[in-house]
Amino acid sequence: MTEKAERLKTLILGSGPAGYTAAIYAARADLKPLLYTGMEPGGQLTTTTDVDNFPGYPKGIDGPTMMVELQQQAERFGTEVRIGMATAVDFSDEVGGIHKVTIDGSKIIEAEAVIISTGATAKYLNLPSEQRLRGGGVSACAVCDGFFYKGQDVAIVGGGDTAAEEASYLANICNKVTMLVRKDYMRASKAMQHRVESLPNIDLRYNTEVEEVMGDQVVEGLRIFNNKTGEKEEIAITGFFVAIGHKPNTDIFKGQLEMDDTGYIITEAKSTKTTKPGVFASGDVQDKVYRQAVTAAGTGCMAALDAERYLASVETREEVTQ
Repeated sequence: MTEKAERLKTLILGSGPAGYTAAIYAARADLKPLLYTGMEPGGQLTTTTDVDNFPGYPKGIDGPTMMVELQQQAERFGTEVRIGMATAVDFSDEVGGIHKVTIDGSKIIEAEAVIISTGATAKYLNLPSEQRLRGGGVSACAVCDGFFYKGQDVAIVGGGDTAAEEASYLANICNKVTMLVRKDYMRASKAMQHRVESLPNIDLRYNTEVEEVMGDQVVEGLRIFNNKTGEKEEIAITGFFVAIGHKPNTDIFKGQLEMDDTGYIITEAKSTKTTKPGVFASGDVQDKVYRQAVTAAGTGCMAALDAERYLASVETREEVTQ
């Protein structure tokens, strides 16, 4: 049985840096935000051991602790945080319309403004050894975690532009980068292929896949094989980076909001406005380029400011028509 709908001013979906930053700004603007955490409270940073590139933490901070502190800061200003996940939406086409969001298949929330910060999920190889060592040397973000492997031997898997860019980044700080491409060619642009091929400390392996990530507590090596010859090999590394893409968590918004061909929500230039009035998107759900905690937090701030201005314009419009 469906519960009676709960009406509120501002609903935030997602509890990563974008969601909590939006909540901080929305609460301070008296928008009375309610935030639902989603299926992964704290977002991708909860799987990151050390965060050294977020401003304000000169000694660094571990990801889970950072997300707890962001939640506490949002709650300090009056944000209500609940565990739960949006499972369906019905967004209004009208300015000033009420948006309906279903939580966990039964609870209906009616909100004047909705901020979507549901993030994106990194794609992995789904090897048991890979999943076991996430946070222990396995990472889906070289820019985030590559610094910890400065001067060491690492490996990266992927053949697109992102993999090529991250391999190039790693090559600048690591001793050796073994780049594993499953096919006999790269999908990256010619310019990116030339860059990878020109760097002497990148060992480019085609037709190569990973059989196992080796190590008990931390990554110690890879067992790889050539998918043409069947030949196996073990290589010693301390860091393993997976760059085979991300999937934005936007399935429930299909048919409601405009998206690109990979599922990222499209927002108006220099704003977080979506194609529905009163619905805003921030963080990795609409950013497939930068995907950093600090840029996600920045767009969370933007979304709250956009929501505040939208709600103020609706109130003004209602006063004029009365």
